[in-house]
Amino acid sequence: MKTHSGAKKRFRLTAGGKVKRKQRYVRHLLVNKSSKRKRQLGKTAYVSPSFSSEVKKMLGAN
Repeated sequence: MKTHSGAKKRFRLTAGGKVKRKQRYVRHLLVNKSSKRKRQLGKTAYVSPSFSSEVKKMLGAN
């Protein structure tokens, strides 16, 4: 089965099996957001456990 090319650009797997992702809301309209909020959005987020199995299928990691 082929890897989902959109998913491989957006997600990475950690050694523990979690799925890392970038935060949203960082691309535009940044003038309206506080410095603290923008700084927090730079951090790594994780996909929720309920959706991570679906993402792992798209990545081909079973």
